[in-house]
Amino acid sequence: GAHARLRVRAWPLEWVNGSQIARELVASEVDALRSQVAVELFAGFDTANFPSTSIPAFGLAAAAYAVDDAVGEAVSLAVRDALFERGLDVTNPNVLDAIAKQFGVESLEPHVAESAIRTDWERGLASGVRGSPHYFAGDRDWFCPSLVIHHEHDSFDTRIADETMREFYAAALG
Repeated sequence: GAHARLRVRAWPLEWVNGSQIARELVASEVDALRSQVAVELFAGFDTANFPSTSIPAFGLAAAAYAVDDAVGEAVSLAVRDALFERGLDVTNPNVLDAIAKQFGVESLEPHVAESAIRTDWERGLASGVRGSPHYFAGDRDWFCPSLVIHHEHDSFDTRIADETMREFYAAALG
């Protein structure tokens, strides 16, 4: 079948929000997703290993995209898997080095990685990105097209957004 390649761009929540994201908030979101939408996902999520910054992981992704889009996509998904499925700390250089080695990626110099991350972030701001995930396909865009999420006080009501997903997939694969 058709495969739309993902170009995962940096959207560092600590820059967006002006501070690191609260681990407890992420844990609540993960719990809601597991219980209401995708029991099989986020299996290894570990609040204690949730990173205080996304910059090292985005730096590795930038290095991978410097190789090509296929490697960038694979590394981005491997980082997601390490964090949410295996409960690893993606600020740990050993974790990132293992992912880099698996895909034959050489780290970028810190200033080059920082520049690539900042370029992505500024591009997102200029494009009207509202949050993560925000997708662009053709002349359309969608913020979190797969879910409808209502957050009130300390609880989340989450469900699949079937119609929006169909629209998004048609545009992305069409």
